[in-house]
Amino acid sequence: MLSPIQEYLEHLHARYAPLMDGTVADYIPELSKANPHWFGICIATRDGHVYEVGDTRQPFTIQSISKALAYGLALEDRGEEHVLKRIGVEPSGEAFNAISLKEGTGAPFNPMINAGAIATCGQVLHKDTQSRFERLQSYLSGIAGRDLDIDEVVYRSESETGHRNRAIGWLLRNFGILDEDPHETLETYFRQCSIRVTCRDLALMGATLANQGVQPLTRQRAVSAQYVDNILGVMATCGMYDWSGEWIYRVGLPAKSGVGGGILAVLPGQLGIGVFSPPLDAQGNSLRGIKVCMDLARELSLHMMNPTATPRTSVRLSYQGGEVMARRRLPSSARETLKTHGTQIQILELQGGLIFTTLEPVIRHAIRLSNAGCRHLIFDLRAVVTANTVSLHLLADLQKRLGTSGVEVVICQPGSLTSRLMEAGVPSSSIFSTLDAALESCEDALLVSVTGAAWRPAKALDLRECSVFQSCTNGELQILEKDLEKRTFSPGEFLIHTGESSDEMFVLTEGNVEVQITEEGGLKRRVDVLTAGMTAGEMAFLDNSPRSADVMALDKVTCLVVTRPWFTSLADTLPHLKIKLLMSLIREVSSRLRQANVEITALQRS
Repeated sequence: MLSPIQEYLEHLHARYAPLMDGTVADYIPELSKANPHWFGICIATRDGHVYEVGDTRQPFTIQSISKALAYGLALEDRGEEHVLKRIGVEPSGEAFNAISLKEGTGAPFNPMINAGAIATCGQVLHKDTQSRFERLQSYLSGIAGRDLDIDEVVYRSESETGHRNRAIGWLLRNFGILDEDPHETLETYFRQCSIRVTCRDLALMGATLANQGVQPLTRQRAVSAQYVDNILGVMATCGMYDWSGEWIYRVGLPAKSGVGGGILAVLPGQLGIGVFSPPLDAQGNSLRGIKVCMDLARELSLHMMNPTATPRTSVRLSYQGGEVMARRRLPSSARETLKTHGTQIQILELQGGLIFTTLEPVIRHAIRLSNAGCRHLIFDLRAVVTANTVSLHLLADLQKRLGTSGVEVVICQPGSLTSRLMEAGVPSSSIFSTLDAALESCEDALLVSVTGAAWRPAKALDLRECSVFQSCTNGELQILEKDLEKRTFSPGEFLIHTGESSDEMFVLTEGNVEVQITEEGGLKRRVDVLTAGMTAGEMAFLDNSPRSADVMALDKVTCLVVTRPWFTSLADTLPHLKIKLLMSLIREVSSRLRQANVEITALQRS
């Protein structure tokens, strides 16, 4: 099944694929050969799930995107104090290739401009018999999660035309920013920029930074956690050159662009974004990439200053039907059916703030459940405190999408979100005020689909069809029919009131009753629903305790009344019948206790 997030990316790709503005970089001759139609968009989550559309597997050279990552290796090799003495972290407000050095010290303003990137290369150490470039290549490969190679043709083109960068290198040597002849450092820089990546690689590199330096696919630490914030900091303030201020205002994500057409962006703690499109704007940033990232940030509310942002998934608890059931007493056959087919009902309790990044793993989980046989999915929003419009539209879209494949999605306990959910497209018939009501609806639908008939009796029952009397002989049934009083209740009339004596037990032969308890403030809460064939008031009747709940008729109810004097007299007149009735009641109570244990275990496990 196509995820709504995947479909969104496909629409976004189609929106900008016809855009042919911008110019492919040609100051490095080999870059001018890039196809201006190449266009890919990729999102990678911190747990390694990837959404991608377009030319996401097309290799291209990383170019200046490598600057931010190389800065991390320099920090690991030399430490923050050493690096800051040679390379600043202030935005320069100038083009990427500007000869921008601080007056007096000659230090580059930041590691994102060419001067700072060349100086950064000079801080990377030769180590463990590896050259600077070999270490940089290995470091970037670890962040991408695969071995990256170099485009030798682009490297030669970079080296043969990099006169301005060579001039920068010698200036850095003049000011003591580089400690040695700059030739080897410059060649390392040219090679570093010529490493081949894909749009997918960029997204996963961003996800590695979002995951505090642990690569999501390999699960290996690729960047020291100590310096992830430093990398993201310079990306946020300087990563988009002289458009960095506008970028952080409009998009709000740490990012780095390259003249090869790539943009790498990071939502810290949550996801990485890769966009690839070779045509550039006047600042040297991918023109399509800028527009895509602006739309992503706006339409998915990804701006890192969003006050509801949180790196956690919204799932608080998850469990299935059969483990937890609606508060009503079902016939044993219906209970067994729900236990056997319970995986077809899945409940996800959500929590906290619902935004794109917290709901995205929930959507993935829901699609996995539907593929595994779930046919009724309940989202419980009781613990959700906030939800932005994006998340509510995603829920509505997921409901429609799963509905086309035969999965019913319902939402319960939405509180103040009810009207906004309906505005987003969730029909009122799919919204329930309580989990109990949602479970009951899904259970009824499941029982009909499995058994072919509704479980509630359609007519008044004979005594033998009542669970407590099922083991009785014909003669005993005749005695019960003769001795027990028949009583009828109208809808809304109470069979039992809280606190009264328990001198009677009711055996329902027709209709339904609701068991209620009164909470603080006088509110009534349903704790059980009983239907024809079941008993009401048996617990207090058996232990002779005061009534602990009210029992109210939901429709016309007919029942037999078992009084305490009559039940007591059976010990002398019909002891075998009394034993049968007691055993039936004990079996029913035991079954309910076992189900309660199953529910407690399910909730604790979740």
